[in-house]
Amino acid sequence: MKLGDMFASGVPEDARALEIAGLSADSRAVKPGYLFAALQGVAAHGRDFVEKAKANGAVAVVSAGDLGVEPGIVHVIDSNPRRAFALAASAFYPRRPGTIVAVTGTNGKSSTVDFLRQIWAHAGKRAASLGTLGAIGPSGVIDLGHTTPDPALVHATLAALADDGVTHAAMEASSHGLEQHRIDGLSFAAAAFTNLTQDHLDYHKDMAAYRDAKLKLWALVKSGGVAVINADAAEGEAFERGAKARGLDVMLCGWRAPRQHALKIVEIQPRPNAQSMTLLWDGKEVDVELPLIGEFQALNAVCAATLALVSGETPEAVWAGMAKLRPVKGRMEHVGQSKSGGHVFVDYAHTPDGLDVLLRAARPHAPGRIICVFGCGGDRDSDKRPKMGAIAARHADVVIVTDDNPRGEDPASIRAQILKGAPNGQEVGDRARAIREAVSMLRAGDALMIAGKGHETGQIIKGVTHPFSDQDVAKAALEALV
Repeated sequence: MKLGDMFASGVPEDARALEIAGLSADSRAVKPGYLFAALQGVAAHGRDFVEKAKANGAVAVVSAGDLGVEPGIVHVIDSNPRRAFALAASAFYPRRPGTIVAVTGTNGKSSTVDFLRQIWAHAGKRAASLGTLGAIGPSGVIDLGHTTPDPALVHATLAALADDGVTHAAMEASSHGLEQHRIDGLSFAAAAFTNLTQDHLDYHKDMAAYRDAKLKLWALVKSGGVAVINADAAEGEAFERGAKARGLDVMLCGWRAPRQHALKIVEIQPRPNAQSMTLLWDGKEVDVELPLIGEFQALNAVCAATLALVSGETPEAVWAGMAKLRPVKGRMEHVGQSKSGGHVFVDYAHTPDGLDVLLRAARPHAPGRIICVFGCGGDRDSDKRPKMGAIAARHADVVIVTDDNPRGEDPASIRAQILKGAPNGQEVGDRARAIREAVSMLRAGDALMIAGKGHETGQIIKGVTHPFSDQDVAKAALEALV
């Protein structure tokens, strides 16, 4: 593709006809004929890698003009190079599924987009979901590396899915991705907001900046599109105002949703391994047996169902799809049952609100005790550690504080900060041993909630990722019980 066709401005006139073979913001991924995006990152600036990109074959570079020296290759200058790079990626990879929707929020994004993919697939669509769990489509899973990957990978993945016949795609929109323009160049038929609670304050600095980053999603919804909003979210009204200011059609969902122009939850009855739900849509009540545990799973399923309805699926197809939903890996995932009758679950909850929602959701399904094993990640928002300890102490009968991904921090220091909020918690630093000890405690009616890592298959310690799976350790512990 010609360089001049990828950028609205900033291309030297004598370089507009330059053929570009690909593009990347990672100098290691650059190949001959590529455009390299020299962007300001959190830890480094892309200008430090221009020479590496040139050595790998880059023929052009885009930046804000702050390279310090002439790059020695065609230089595209833009005051907002992140957005310019995203729009260039969109032009370079123009193929994409005909219907794309996005979901933002602190918690529930992964489950919501996966549930929507399942509902669409059950209705006969070739559907895909993109996010933390990768790109999941009819032909398998593509690892994306981040919840919202860089623009080149976003658009390349959507093009690959379109080439595979995918017509409907649901993707997560993280606050980082929105703030850094990673999905600019897309136009969503609809978008959803799940909730906003404390997370990523190491990046956004305060909750107002975090909220503003997520509000950027409405600008990417096409004119006349739909904004689906969780009516039960504390920040729901702010997101409703933002959507209306953009001229979007607002569709609420959840317990507090109105009886008209919404998908309202009327009643939920917890079952041992399911939930019986009564929903109100278009003036009619319908009963749905949801094969998922936990109220927050019901809220995610209802958000997904609302997106399916506003994207054109019939109510009958949506209710049928909800009744066939399977849990997302690492999201309230049932790992197994002990011989004594206790159940083990793995969940990704790694924020104060996420842990609070998880433990409260478990209570109706646990006539015995709730045992909680969790830790907090290193090099991340430290303010949430004692808060999460206090939440675990309040809602769980037994609290075991262990390591999550300590990264570059001292694990014992992280555990100590958590234990300030849970002074009666047990401290077992080795995560595998903590899980084994928790499994050995199980009695009939107990629920063991292993929180924090969910789907992850590694543990990051001092810059090294060690193979580790909560599910595998828990299953081995269950099998070892006599």
